[in-house]
Amino acid sequence: MSQRRLGVAVAQVGAVHVSDSRQRTLDRLIALLQEAKSRGADFVVFPELTLATFFPRYWMSQQEAEERYFEHSMPNPNVQALFDEARRLEVGFYLGYAELCPKEGPFNTSILVNKKGQIIGKYRKVHLPGHSDHKLDAPFQHLEKKYFQVGNDTFKVWGVDEVQMGMCLCNDRRWPETWRVMGLQGAEFVALGYNTPSINIHWPEPVHLRMHHHLITLQASAYQNAVWIGAAAKCGVEDGHHMIGGSVIVAPTGEIVAQASTEEDELIYFNADLNLGQPFRDHVFNFAKHRRPEHYQLIVERTGVGASLA
Repeated sequence: MSQRRLGVAVAQVGAVHVSDSRQRTLDRLIALLQEAKSRGADFVVFPELTLATFFPRYWMSQQEAEERYFEHSMPNPNVQALFDEARRLEVGFYLGYAELCPKEGPFNTSILVNKKGQIIGKYRKVHLPGHSDHKLDAPFQHLEKKYFQVGNDTFKVWGVDEVQMGMCLCNDRRWPETWRVMGLQGAEFVALGYNTPSINIHWPEPVHLRMHHHLITLQASAYQNAVWIGAAAKCGVEDGHHMIGGSVIVAPTGEIVAQASTEEDELIYFNADLNLGQPFRDHVFNFAKHRRPEHYQLIVERTGVGASLA
């Protein structure tokens, strides 16, 4: 088997405050991209909603949110410099942002960009967490269900510079269906961006479990689908609101091979052997040989216990 490697960089991004200018944030992303190139990266993973503060924590009108935080096209003049630098450096990337699409709706979106600065794939978040009502007694809001529509397509896999890549966003990582759908399409690497509050506003979940569940979910998903995972956090304290870090690169063995040690802008890197997952795909998780989809019907027929899809 010929050797195939991907220089994977995960660009963790520290706090982006409401008062931070778009240009300041973009300069930080470009600096991380340049560092990634200097360390041998072929591809960089940026976080979910990278370009602004995590605005779903604030109650505002839909119009105000769209005017302040959404991108009307991609690329656009505000972010073109990132695409230009990626093309100059010949480094691909994944980027999460708030997308305004008048014909279809507002989405929490991510894209895959190749080494030529071309958008190869787009994904719109399916598993939107939180709520749409104004919770007056909560320490902050989690209004993804208010500001975004559920993604209108499934999880796909694209060929990006000869690597089969998939992508997902934040809460998607907690759902095994996310990973299996991409695994069934032959994904070799999956990019994930997230913004995860350290406090759960719905019940008093111990803070340490937020990181624990984040890591075990990625490790199990990487192993069970024989994929590499690059997971990038936007983290730290944004205007008094704390989000976990824990940016990682996980191997198809389920092992963490690189992990961020701060809650600030930080780049982690690993030279990933893309053939590492093949023995698992050939043997333990040989889907064609061992899967029995005729026994899995409840997965698509029900949304919950005792509930039907209708």
